Amino acid sequence: MAMINPAQFVREVIGEVKKVTFPTRKETTVTTIMVFIMVALAALFFMLVDWILSQGVQLLLGVGG
Repeated sequence: MAMINPAQFVREVIGEVKKVTFPTRKETTVTTIMVFIMVALAALFFMLVDWILSQGVQLLLGVGG
């Protein structure tokens, strides 16, 4: 296994860090809003599925009211 030269390692790390880009404030805001919308849609979907399954079980077992 080759020995790692610490100076070369630091140069490579700095080179990789320079390639990093961070999202703009607008991109972050839009992505956050999209996440909240998808969470709300998923919650509604699972609420509907739960209600349907609950009604089906009550119908099959003849319980509930």
